[in-house]
Amino acid sequence: MPALQHNIDFNKASFKDFESIPNHNSFQSAKAFKEFTDYMEVQGHMNYRFVTHNGCGAEVLVSSPFDDKPQRCISLVSNDYLNFTQHPKVKAAAIEGIQKYGTGAGASPLIGGHHEYHVMLEDKLSAFFNRPKDSSIIYTTGYTANSATLLAMLKKNDCAIVDMAVHASVYEGLLETNFKRFPHNSLIHLERALSDAQSKYQTRMVVIDGVYSQNGDLAKMDEIYELTKQYGAFLMVDDAHGIGVLGKNGRGAIELFNLLDKVDIISGTLSKAFGHIGGFVVSKPEIANYLKFQSRQQVFSSTSTPAINGLLTAIDLIDTEPLWRIKLAENVAYYKKGLLDMKLDIGASASPIIPIKIGDPHKTGDAARLLFKAGVYANAIVYPGVSRKDARIRTSLMATHTQEHLDTILNAFEYVNQKLNISKAD
Repeated sequence: MPALQHNIDFNKASFKDFESIPNHNSFQSAKAFKEFTDYMEVQGHMNYRFVTHNGCGAEVLVSSPFDDKPQRCISLVSNDYLNFTQHPKVKAAAIEGIQKYGTGAGASPLIGGHHEYHVMLEDKLSAFFNRPKDSSIIYTTGYTANSATLLAMLKKNDCAIVDMAVHASVYEGLLETNFKRFPHNSLIHLERALSDAQSKYQTRMVVIDGVYSQNGDLAKMDEIYELTKQYGAFLMVDDAHGIGVLGKNGRGAIELFNLLDKVDIISGTLSKAFGHIGGFVVSKPEIANYLKFQSRQQVFSSTSTPAINGLLTAIDLIDTEPLWRIKLAENVAYYKKGLLDMKLDIGASASPIIPIKIGDPHKTGDAARLLFKAGVYANAIVYPGVSRKDARIRTSLMATHTQEHLDTILNAFEYVNQKLNISKAD
């Protein structure tokens, strides 16, 4: 078959433009997309899928298209907020788990792959959130915790009402149900959707994030909870970026709003503050039990490896070593002040996720390249990750960043601002 002309302007294109190219089959679309990623690399805007050689940390050794050899950079790309992936006690516990149980679970949880280390972790999570025994279920990924749970809970006679900024995993979980979206944190639109759905659907579930992954801002959780209950609906909060980091005791954004015992379904990840991989849901014991038999990932997929033994230690460290959360909060305050002093737009960030909003996607790509040249590794986020006019550099801080690291980063942003004029107008 002869090659087809796609007529896509690479200067204005995004990844989404290649999802369904008119008159192209999937293989032809993949070929056109390869041409586009090659073009991005030539332009110096391909700052994705770099290879890190030394694991997570405040400094990383990275291979990129920008250099012939790996470069040591300060990392702003990791969600390992407390750097527990490198904590000696966590690593020792993970090794102990492998030595005792081996390297895999061997089967899905339903038919033989449910081991005592899974039970210990689920019990630990229930206790962490001060919920009764058997209130938790673990998944292989945080993504699956959302998608598999929602696929199991919501069917054709149900409806989800979701903040437009929720994670992609939530939307995947809504493929077999009805859903309404409301503008980010808009209580007026949420109430309208709740009112409209009240008499039409059996189960109405509001789904929000605790901390939103691109803006780093918080849900208006207390007001959303009140509205949800006023209309007889349920509330699910994905607090992946808040748990272990925010709150007096590190229980997340939900703790900040004093709703730990009220939210109907709490979902989260084990790959951020806890420093491993996996996801979980905490709810009433009957909901956890239902998901253990009805969610597809529990029935048809093998689950977490014995290395999750390290998570038992990581969860304890939230309480026994609060210094990591304290240091992270200090880093966030110092860094945000430095960015604001330069009049950079960081939106309403209230977490270790701090975006530097630029707007123009090409200028954002240029900014990421200049930062990398200055020894700072940060992500350029453009459409469809954010809206077309809301491109930004997304930065994530860690407890193990030093003040010297932060000063180097701020100096790099000052240099980028001089070159590209990315600050807000007065």
